[in-house]
Amino acid sequence: MTKDSSNQMWGGRFAAGPDAIMEAINASIGFDQRMAAQDIAGSRAHAAMLGATGILTDSDVSAIREGLLTVLSEIDGGTFAFSTALEDIHMNVEARLKDIIGEPAGRLHTGRSRNDQVATDFKLWVRDQIDAAISGLEALMRALLAQAEAGAEWVMPGFTHLQTAQPVTWGHHMMAYVEMFGRDKSRFEDARRRMNESPLGAAALAGTSFPIDRHMTAEALGFDRPAANSLDAVSDRDFALEFLAAASICAMHLSRFAEELVIWSSAQFRFVTLSDRFSTGSSIMPQKKNPDAAELIRAKIGRIFGANVALMTVMKGLPLAYSKDMQEDKEQVFDAADNLMLALAAMEGMVKDMSANRESLEAAAGSGFSTATDLADWLVRALGMPFRDAHHVTGTLVAMAEARGCDLPDLSLDDMQSVHGAITEDVFCVLGVHNSVASRMSYGGTSPVRVREQIARWKDAL
Repeated sequence: MTKDSSNQMWGGRFAAGPDAIMEAINASIGFDQRMAAQDIAGSRAHAAMLGATGILTDSDVSAIREGLLTVLSEIDGGTFAFSTALEDIHMNVEARLKDIIGEPAGRLHTGRSRNDQVATDFKLWVRDQIDAAISGLEALMRALLAQAEAGAEWVMPGFTHLQTAQPVTWGHHMMAYVEMFGRDKSRFEDARRRMNESPLGAAALAGTSFPIDRHMTAEALGFDRPAANSLDAVSDRDFALEFLAAASICAMHLSRFAEELVIWSSAQFRFVTLSDRFSTGSSIMPQKKNPDAAELIRAKIGRIFGANVALMTVMKGLPLAYSKDMQEDKEQVFDAADNLMLALAAMEGMVKDMSANRESLEAAAGSGFSTATDLADWLVRALGMPFRDAHHVTGTLVAMAEARGCDLPDLSLDDMQSVHGAITEDVFCVLGVHNSVASRMSYGGTSPVRVREQIARWKDAL
């Protein structure tokens, strides 16, 4: 398209086309063409409503709706010629529609503005991404459930401060991430419910004098209702911010798990073996097997966090209603969505493919005096000792074992009675790591019985 033809899209207000710099800073077609399907869906719904309300003739509506399908097929087929002179996806589509059907194309924009049009397109696009994120999270959670079920009884060290704390089960550790990603899923679902109001028909900012039916277009596009305030409808980007906020928390969870996989797959831990599909080698060290997929997931959070901060910054100073600043909303969201979906898919693949090394996990589970709390609890239960006193006695026994280079279960009964004479042989029943995890029967505890209950609950939920 020439600049002269683009001026017709602006109307008679501008006598000359924008110069190259203005065209470059003003155009959004380089990125908002990703919303082509949503733009055409919105326009087809709008055209149908204009016909149903008698604003357009049936023949015009039929021509517009069929012509829009032709435009969509050209875009999907890669034959559509996008023009920066036409600024955005809306004007590119409308100009091509005019080439195809002629004069009726000019009637499509009746009763709407690019302000409500772009808000509608963007909401539809974000809603699709939320649905994709929910599906990705469900797939990842199922992969974690499979790992948890396979290792519901396998013992491993539980950590605080990355120091051995108490024995837990592999299944319990996997289920912790199921809970995290379950909350992520609920955040996306909650955001979807709140955003599902249609801006279409709010027009530029004040609504329209045409007798449009906003409920009809809202229903056609899968919205629950039309947005109730036209000023808010065109200026709201909360839906994008909520998506980015939920994506940021989800990415943080992915990053935490990725960090554990990096640590666990190291030669010093050997807790897991990652598949070759999600690892790389070294150009000079033939023994290396690097957890690159996990490391890249760990890095993705920076981009997703950055998108969240960037859009918050764009929106923070804008008066009502629409400002051109809001054109800067999409690239950040597009990038965050792409990286979130890639990270979810990569994590699902790693979890499905990885092998937990049961022997290494169990060997590490008993290290670092991990059953010390079990000993203290036994002193409280069996001897009626105040917990603070039991803590002191246990600490003394830990120091004794550490000095001898052994673990607590390796101390003799005489050794233990030298610290507190009332200790009996029964104490050894709680000191093994398997005994320890089996005893943690409180709701949400690491006992295999409780872990299997949670696995069953989440299987039903999914």
